[in-house]
Amino acid sequence: MEFRHLGRSGLLVSEISYGNWITHGSQVEADQAIACVHAALDLGITTFDTADVYAGTRAEAVLGDALKGQRREGLEIFTKVYWPTGPGRNDRGLSRKHILESINGSLRRLQTDYVDLYQAHRFDYSTPLEETMQAFADVVRSGKALYIGVSEWKAEEIRAAHALARELHVQLVSNQPQYSALYRVIEAEVIPASEELGVGQIVWSPLGQGVLTGKYLPGQPPPAGSRATDEKSGANFISRLLKDDVLAAVQELKPLAEQAGLTMAQLGVAWVLQNPNVSSAIVGATRPEQLQDNVKASGVKLDAELLKRIDEVLAPVVVSDPALTTSPAQRP
Repeated sequence: MEFRHLGRSGLLVSEISYGNWITHGSQVEADQAIACVHAALDLGITTFDTADVYAGTRAEAVLGDALKGQRREGLEIFTKVYWPTGPGRNDRGLSRKHILESINGSLRRLQTDYVDLYQAHRFDYSTPLEETMQAFADVVRSGKALYIGVSEWKAEEIRAAHALARELHVQLVSNQPQYSALYRVIEAEVIPASEELGVGQIVWSPLGQGVLTGKYLPGQPPPAGSRATDEKSGANFISRLLKDDVLAAVQELKPLAEQAGLTMAQLGVAWVLQNPNVSSAIVGATRPEQLQDNVKASGVKLDAELLKRIDEVLAPVVVSDPALTTSPAQRP
């Protein structure tokens, strides 16, 4: 496993991080989830990403149990706040009340005194940005988080938050967007702004919800037991990628992966890591062996000709409109 700085900070994170968005607390049983976390640790992954909303807060609790007994100083634990975690009107968003209450709940479930990175899971148009950033700064000053980040924020929103963070003398070091060879909406605006500000990307869905593994075939039903057949694991989310033209283009990547000596999954993860603004790529797993395949993408260098061919193959189906980086107009 190789490591990179998280943005322009001194914090090193594993190139491949482990995320438990749609697995822990919902898709897989606790014992299986813990086995995956332990496999990640054995493979050199030290960076773990979760959120208070995942599986209705259960994902944080499962991750806390899985990491129990590990040397805390050797881990980088990330979580997020914004989406609803309760029935109340203030159990959501980025108000001072919700941020300060949510960090305490996350720390309790994760069984730790602090998180390395606390992230705003979306932009909250119902709360003044100054209020949000002051609350995040207070979380850092209280020792409950070391750094702050955002997720799926627009370039101008990242700029505004970064300026306030500097005034408050805290470090906004990261953005967590969706990014893959198929979904490149951050390239036009978010990445240039982030490079200028020293903000690194922690990218999610580097395999396009599994589509870039090549297991979904055009004109055929999804494999039994795959994410596309499981309503609890994002079947609706992946459906927009299960178009025959997308799946046919992905199949054309197979000989390119073979020529590079990589599996399709390794090629997909390695592709996002070629971008120097990417600090880490988040992968998930329902079985430990999936991680054994993915981590081999760490340190892989794809040559210019291969990158060019990937671009040519996927060009007709790539999504790149920067306007697709959005947050809810009102709190959910």
